[in-house]
Parts: sequence; structure tokens; C-alpha cells
Amino acid sequence: MNAEIERRRTFAIIAHPDAGKTSLTEKLLLFGGQIQVAGAVKSNKIKKTATSDWMDIEKQRGISVTTSVMEFDYHDYKINILDTPGHQDFAEDTYRTLTAVDSVIIVVDGAKGVETQTRKLMEVCRMRNTPVIIFVNKMDREAKDPFDLLDELEEELVINVRPLTWPIESGPRFKGVYNIYEQKLNLFQPSKQVVTEKVEVDIHTEDLDNHIGTPLADKLRGELELIDGVYPAFNVDEYLKGELAPVFFGSALNNFGVQELLDCFVEIAPSPRPVQAEERAVMPDEPKFTGFVFKITANIDPNHRSCVAFCKVCSGKFTRNTPYLHVRHNKTMRFSSPTQFMAQRKTTVDEAWAGDIIGLPDNGTFKIGDTLTEGEVLHFKGLPSFSPEMFKYIENADPMKTKQLNKGIDQLMDEGVAQLFVNQFNGRKIIGTVGQLQFEVIQYRLENEYNAKCRWEPISLYKACWIESDDSAELEAFKKRKYQYMAKDREGRDVFLADSGYVLQMAQMDFKHIKFHFTSEF
Repeated sequence: MNAEIERRRTFAIIAHPDAGKTSLTEKLLLFGGQIQVAGAVKSNKIKKTATSDWMDIEKQRGISVTTSVMEFDYHDYKINILDTPGHQDFAEDTYRTLTAVDSVIIVVDGAKGVETQTRKLMEVCRMRNTPVIIFVNKMDREAKDPFDLLDELEEELVINVRPLTWPIESGPRFKGVYNIYEQKLNLFQPSKQVVTEKVEVDIHTEDLDNHIGTPLADKLRGELELIDGVYPAFNVDEYLKGELAPVFFGSALNNFGVQELLDCFVEIAPSPRPVQAEERAVMPDEPKFTGFVFKITANIDPNHRSCVAFCKVCSGKFTRNTPYLHVRHNKTMRFSSPTQFMAQRKTTVDEAWAGDIIGLPDNGTFKIGDTLTEGEVLHFKGLPSFSPEMFKYIENADPMKTKQLNKGIDQLMDEGVAQLFVNQFNGRKIIGTVGQLQFEVIQYRLENEYNAKCRWEPISLYKACWIESDDSAELEAFKKRKYQYMAKDREGRDVFLADSGYVLQMAQMDFKHIKFHFTSEF
């Protein structure tokens, strides 16, 4: 494989909102030299928002509402981090992000263990056999027994685990971590004021007793023996197949255990993997460029009202100003200013290799799932929109700003933040989302980024489903009978808005030749 491609590492960080994912992202960027060391200084008087959370609403609420893309160099490796929203209302953004990465780091809270959102995201990783590393965070606070945590991880995430670092106590008694992978002990002095130094100790000597006391030293030796007895030796091939998850312990806020995670990650994590298109599997070391758009972000620079389409390079080398085929439009495009990102800061790049993620300026030409190639017609799959679960009418609250509102809705829907349906009965626009928080984010962003005000009006709906049929007469009969509940999506496809589970069930029974789809990919 090409040496440039071999050194690429593209991964997503996924977690429940409270697991401390932001601290971990910050520390990884710190090691990549992207943040001044002062960025690791924490005190109760200093409140610093995450580098990856660049939207005002993210800073205000302290949550991620969109996936951030960041890249940096570490040793000989080029690392692309996709920091995903942890909140379940933005799960769809996270699902799509997982199609663009080669591996995943899951962050778990040491006291709370595995939470619902983590379980769901793990299912997506399992479907794609994505290699997973688990980081058990917040060991500087009282945490569950590490052996109990390992059992819980195996049971809840349905994957074999193997600890590669091991914590010495937790909470105020936390002394550091033993690096099983490198067979070194890293002791830390808990301090939020400075990034602490490592101390290397041979655990088979009295030196260990001098550092942490004989009782803890004996306990650590006993636990390490037990680990070797219970868990088979770490096997990189099993990890790469998605069957085994290495586990690291630490405290991201205090920079405990993060470098051990990063050092091991760059060594064992996969370089870019083959990507399945509808036509064939695309290998990363193919000479010709291919890539797909997995995310669109509006207003990443509010001064320019610019949209950026994030493209995952699947094979070959992308070169600036070279003509590439936009498969859906069947037309050739050149990109004079492709960018790579450090959250909101961006730099123009001349070339990118398989595994990289580049931002392409977008003036409405891209949709999620679009493919770019050097001429071959390919369609990458696995970027569906899911059937929404919550619905509201969106109305213009300021008639003077109709143009701004329509532009804002269009751009935010292109992002995949939510879905827009137009009711065929009364022509009103309906927004469908996965969770309530998305309505608040849309309203906030319309007002702050597009200077347009909207108001929400209630509508009682159970489910939106896309319908199609080979029997055109039956399809017409269905649309006539359900006229009040028929809508079109942005692609002009027919959508049935069922107002209850019973109505949907009866429709499926009465119209046998109509297919009801609950994702947009069919």
C-alpha cells in the first residue's frame, strides 16, 4: 500500500453526553500540537469551551450538536478525528459519520458504565465490523470495580474485551495506570493545574512498593496475574475484525492515560479500509480518486454564509483544481479551495489521500451520499435518512424575512439536521426530527445564522414512511384515499404521514402491493 495511505488513521469518538468525550478530544489534540499546553490547564475559575464545539449554541449548552472534523499529525501518522454529538437527538448525524471512519473510540464513564446511547452506537459499529477501542474515563472520581466494568462492557456491547492499561484504585486514591501493552507503570500526581509527568517503574522490583506502598503494589501484581489468567493475550487481528475491543483506563480531564491510548491506537488501528459501493468494493490503494459526501455543514464561517461538504477520500489521491465527475449530476467539477479542518479553523490543501477528510465549498450542488470520481460511475451506500419520530409545522414569524427563512431551511435540511416534508393537502411545510432538541437548534440557528424567525405549530403524527409500488393504479388509489396525509420529501418522493400506529398497520394490510419504507435508502 502507498506509504501516504498507510500512515492515515481516521476515527470517530462516540460517547454518552456525560462520559467526558470533550476532554478526551481536547487532550488528543493537545498531543497533536494543535492546542497550546495552556489548553490543558484547568481550574474552576477558567471555563474553556471545547475546540471542537464551534457553534454558539454548543458553547452555551455545553453539548455537541454536530460532528466536528479535525486533523493533526502525531509522530509519523496523520490523524483525522470526527467528534460526534453524544446526545441521542443527533444520533442520525453520528450514524452517518460512522460510515466515513475506519475505527472508533468509545468513551465510557467509569462510575456510570455503559449507557443507552453507547449501546445503540455500538450496534452500528457491529453492523459494519468497525474496530473499536474503549476508553474508561473519570477514574479520578469514584468508579465501579474495573473487573465489574469489563464484565459490563462485554455483556452490554456484545464484544470480547482485553484491558491494555489497568487503573490503580479510583477517586481520591487514584495513583495512575499500569500500561500492560508496553509493560510500564505510569504514575501521576493528580493536578489540574499542569500536565503531569510520567514515572517509569519495573513492577517486579521494590521500586513499585516505594512509589505506591506495599499493599497497593501487591494488589496490582495480583490483579495483573488474574487478567493474564482470565483474558487471552491481545490479538490485533481480532481487534481489526471488530471482534475484540482493547480497553484503556484514565482521566481525560487530568490527562491520565490519554497518551497511552493514542500511542497504542496509532500502532494498532487500521489504515484506510476498502469501502463498499453498490457496483463493487473500492480499495484504498487504487490509483484513481473516489470519494463520497457524508456530511454538509452550513455557516461554518458565518461571515461568508458558506456551506461545506465533507468528503471522505476512499481511494487514490485528490488533487486541487483537477476535474472530477459529480456522479449524480453527471457533470465535471473543479475545486480551487479544498480545505482540511481543525474544528472551525481551516487550511487550504493541495492534495489528500485515501482516508483523509476534506471540505469542499458547496453552493447547493451536493447532497449527503453524493459521489465524486475520476469518471467511473459509483454509488456508495450506507447513508440513509431514518424515519423521523417527531413532527411540527414550521411557520414564518417575520413575513419580511421569507427569503432568508427559505434559504435557512434549505441549507439546514441539506445538512441532514432534520427532514422537510410538504403536505399535499394544505401545502404547509412539516419538519420531522428524531428528538425535541433538534427543533430548538433549528430555531436558534435560523435566527442567529440566517436572521430569520420561525415558530412551531403542533401536528399529531406517528410516523413518516416512504411509499412505492409497481402497481400504479393501487398507488393512485392509496394517494386519493389518504390525500390529507400525503406529502412530498425534498426529492419529490411520496411520503405517507401516518397519524397512529393502527392507521399505518391497516394501510399495510389494505394495500398489499405498496411497499412502506422506514429509511430513505431503498
